Amino acid sequence: MKVLHFYKTYYPDGYGGIQQVIYQLAEGTAEHGIHSDVLFLSQSEERSYVTSGQHRVHSSRLNFEVASTGFSWEVISRFRKLASEADIIHYHFPWPFMDVVHFLAGIKKPIVVSYHSDIVKQKYLLQLYKPLMHLFLRQANVIVAASPAYIQHSPVLKHYKNKTRVITYGLDESTYPKPEASALEKWRSQLPEKFFLFVGALRYYKGLHFLLLAAAQTGLPVVIVGSGGVEAELHEQAGQLGLNNVIFTGALADTDKVVLLQLCTAFVFPSYLPSEAFGISLLEAAMYGKPMISCEIGTGTTFINIHEETGLAVGPADPTALAQAMVRLWSAPEQCKQMGNKARVRFEQQFTSAVMAKSYAGLYKSLLAPKKYSGAD
Repeated sequence: MKVLHFYKTYYPDGYGGIQQVIYQLAEGTAEHGIHSDVLFLSQSEERSYVTSGQHRVHSSRLNFEVASTGFSWEVISRFRKLASEADIIHYHFPWPFMDVVHFLAGIKKPIVVSYHSDIVKQKYLLQLYKPLMHLFLRQANVIVAASPAYIQHSPVLKHYKNKTRVITYGLDESTYPKPEASALEKWRSQLPEKFFLFVGALRYYKGLHFLLLAAAQTGLPVVIVGSGGVEAELHEQAGQLGLNNVIFTGALADTDKVVLLQLCTAFVFPSYLPSEAFGISLLEAAMYGKPMISCEIGTGTTFINIHEETGLAVGPADPTALAQAMVRLWSAPEQCKQMGNKARVRFEQQFTSAVMAKSYAGLYKSLLAPKKYSGAD
């Protein structure tokens, strides 16, 4: 069986949660006899290559971007060719230009749409896009969300409950680097013995400005790993607040990121808008057995982090509640350890790439069974 994944960006051009999910999915389903291709847009020339793993990657030149939506003229013919060789087309939503390519290519094969997030920021453009979006989603055989909460709270998915199912994201721990002792000692010498950690792209919806306000209230050490987005604004805010307890590391290599995940006391993830549909960084924290602090925003963040079990969940955009949760974990090391242990157990039970790959492989195979699914509403 051949599956074609289509998304606006991928490794090595883009590193993020969705790219990680696609990679884990393409690699994991190979064990179930599924051959995956990934097509995306790139600043570089059109190219094809085999990854270090078991799937093939193709890129077409990105011509321009409008409102975070990439466009490419070359990709239309490239997509049509690759789709003709595939048994199933797996789209990764949202990316409005993807819908256009789908219709121009005249796809008549089984369609899976991984619904990673609602469109939240571009509210006015969304009104223009809605007719095309719903036309596209109506053609999907199955829409997949990563958590039950997202199906319940998404204003879009409520229209497609009859063909939406949950397959949660998963990670393969073996693909993460194993840091040497020297790397651990290097970071131990540079950081406090105990600290809270955030890892991720510094985007507007991550709520890091609220984390800085919480850090000002508590005085507790916080390490922020990541770059881009609102990075300059955060540095300016930290300077205005006089925060000498917050360390910005910038983007780090995977080995260094793993070291900080191993060394941190707890993981704090203050995303406050439903643009944060899941939180792969939270999943990584759970994988390393760390207690978590997250916000209840009606998405997958509190599907990973169960309040009072694997960590604490607070209201969104509330620095005082965030500060109180930080103080509580800091002041209760034994409870902190127990929550981290439960986070690790929950990860092993529900969030491994093997679990995700098995679920998707079963979905793919069922789609090729005659009359098993219908794309019609």
